[in-house]
Amino acid sequence: KPAEFKKLAFGICFFHALVRERCRFGPLGWNIKYTFSNPDLRISLDQLMLFLTEYKEIPFKMLAYLAGECNYGGRVTDDKDRRCLLDILSDFYTPEILNPDYKFSPSGKYFAPKEGKKKDYMEYIKSLPFNEEPEIFGLHENADITSAIQSTNTLLGTALALQPRTTTGEGKSWAETLMELAADIENKIPPLFDIERANVMYPVRFEESMNSVLVQELGRFNKLLAVVKKSLADVKLAIKGLVVMSKDLEDLGTSMTNMLVPQMWADVAYPSLKPLGSWVSDLLARIQFLQDWMDNGKPAIFWISGFYFIPGFLTGTRQNFARKYTIPIDLIKYTYRVLTPEEGAKITTPAEDGAYIQGLFLEGANWNTETGSLVESNPKELFVSMPVFQLIPKQDKDIVPDATLYKCPVYKTSVRFGMLSTTGHSTNFVMFCDLPMKEHTSKHYVKRGVAMLCALDT
Repeated sequence: KPAEFKKLAFGICFFHALVRERCRFGPLGWNIKYTFSNPDLRISLDQLMLFLTEYKEIPFKMLAYLAGECNYGGRVTDDKDRRCLLDILSDFYTPEILNPDYKFSPSGKYFAPKEGKKKDYMEYIKSLPFNEEPEIFGLHENADITSAIQSTNTLLGTALALQPRTTTGEGKSWAETLMELAADIENKIPPLFDIERANVMYPVRFEESMNSVLVQELGRFNKLLAVVKKSLADVKLAIKGLVVMSKDLEDLGTSMTNMLVPQMWADVAYPSLKPLGSWVSDLLARIQFLQDWMDNGKPAIFWISGFYFIPGFLTGTRQNFARKYTIPIDLIKYTYRVLTPEEGAKITTPAEDGAYIQGLFLEGANWNTETGSLVESNPKELFVSMPVFQLIPKQDKDIVPDATLYKCPVYKTSVRFGMLSTTGHSTNFVMFCDLPMKEHTSKHYVKRGVAMLCALDT
């Protein structure tokens, strides 16, 4: 089958180039940077030759499984990346590729040329655009902006690291700048939460798991606040010469004067990519969210981004439902409903079952509030603030699969990559949230890299 082999071989070669080049789009391309190599392509070509020789009918499913799950998929450790890899591969290991009119992209610029000699294929490859547009990767045109921003941030970060500490003329010295910064942040940081008072106001109750969630959150933030307060006090004393300027304090001072979050704080904090000023403002907003909860009772709408440990909140909500209806918690899953802006504005009391949440940002797509569904991104609009969600707990057996829903991953930060923590949860991935689709299929949004984030980088 020489004609079929050449079509499919060109397709798998194109696929190889595509999955390697998606890395330049950062997390929109892959959550983790994979080193797909020539041996992956070689073994796939060898298998293609073998199966076309041995079988009368082309075993597309078998070829896709070997390439997607073994040859290339064997390198992929993130389940969301594996889903994307298999969806991309399905564009190339498909019977439609044998159709002369089949195109790899909507523009029609990319396709498998008709059977010919080597020079014919080389001429076609040379005719392709030198700078590939994001559409061939399944991405929106905004992906180029995201890629450019990431490259610029890397360049500026390198330049910032090379800045000298000394100043000339009338500029403030490094120590003076650091002293002012430390004093300013120290004045903004509120006192630690009164855990004993919280335990009295919100005791452990069988029917209300949110009490435990609140007290645990207060404890986590107290630990962070204690580190921030002590380090700021220490660095001020070190500048005055009253204590030794240790390596940790020197690193803290360098980070602060470069407007970066000190590693000492990041080690005991929630995941965040914000610069120092935004990070402090975000910290104060989270503290205020918990303080309001403590003073005024359980909020009607939870700011999901304000939690230190989001899985604790999600588990607590399921636990309330499980205890109320005496159902094993491991049989309970969430369904989701995105409220209209008008519905969200009318919410004044907590949900009877489940919870209302807000604070998520959509990346890679847009949200149409009129149709209540995903649509294409607007040009130059990288993120969209989502309306209020309702988390609705249900028994697993009562949830009917729906092909019109996109399983949208939710992450804490835009870097998306995370590791399993000691609690068994990812340090970045939060959950899958079902979003209605009307214009496109799930495969389209998977290749777009559509996801929701709890916090932006600024």
